[in-house]
Amino acid sequence: MGKFAEIALRTHQREEFVNITSEVQKVVSEAGIQEGVCTIFVPHTTAGVTINEGADPSVVRDILRTLRQLVPEDGPYSHLEGNADAHVKASLVGSSQRVIVRGGRLLLGTWQAIFFCEFDGPRSRRVWVEVS
Repeated sequence: MGKFAEIALRTHQREEFVNITSEVQKVVSEAGIQEGVCTIFVPHTTAGVTINEGADPSVVRDILRTLRQLVPEDGPYSHLEGNADAHVKASLVGSSQRVIVRGGRLLLGTWQAIFFCEFDGPRSRRVWVEVS
């Protein structure tokens, strides 16, 4: 049987990446599952989750800068709530990731980290994690 958990977090900027690797690993460790898969899902339409380099913060800055260039906040959008760009960015990044679990640990590459991606903050957010 798998384990489900919810990670609650608070973002502080309109757009930011929050490294949640340690929180996700805690869920994996508490599940007691040695071999399996960890699914990370963000139940929000203006946020996402990605896996990328966690060692050099300039990588995150580059990703955010590029997303802002590709999808500007003040684009010609039909959605008039003022966060249309956040919806587009969330769709580009995606709402879920899957990571293999081996030996009770997330099987991430040397430099990889799991990031919650905020595009319409600051807000209180949730991340759902299931290990099976």
